[in-house]
Amino acid sequence: MRLPVLFVLAGLTLGVTACASVAPPPVASSGAPLPVDGYDWHFSGDAASARLAYGVEASDDVRLAMDCQAGAGRLDLIANAPEGTRPEIHLESGGDTERFPAASEPSIIHDGVFLTAEAAADEPVFLRFRRLGWIAIWRGEEREPLAAHPGTLPQIERFFAFLRLTAALGSGAVPPAFGRDP
Repeated sequence: MRLPVLFVLAGLTLGVTACASVAPPPVASSGAPLPVDGYDWHFSGDAASARLAYGVEASDDVRLAMDCQAGAGRLDLIANAPEGTRPEIHLESGGDTERFPAASEPSIIHDGVFLTAEAAADEPVFLRFRRLGWIAIWRGEEREPLAAHPGTLPQIERFFAFLRLTAALGSGAVPPAFGRDP
């Protein structure tokens, strides 16, 4: 009688050991996305306007651009998307998300469409982007994170400093620190 009990216990032990060796399912990472080689955030500006664009430097390959006029407190958003994409610019950063209704027209530079939208500069998604250094753009069900390389995080801060300074000075005022592009 003892021998069959030992066989049963040995079988249960092997079964438990086999189950324990199965890898657990992957867990989604809550960390920031990694920067992509060749792509980064680029600031350009003068006393009247500023642009922060994510793409390949000095090229037409721009994934998202944010333009602002001095004192306006608003951003003009520009993005490319595949043909048939809903006319909106859907952005997310660190859990904050926003959809901006967009005008859509055929792109003459890329396949697909050219989207333009307007947004308040103080939307939570932009405030989070400023703190985290990344924002993601959604095109339908596809999410593309746009993460800054560590050395270019100051470009993002410079853009938001322009927004803050020109808002404090008021429309039409010339911010002295932004009169030239370094």
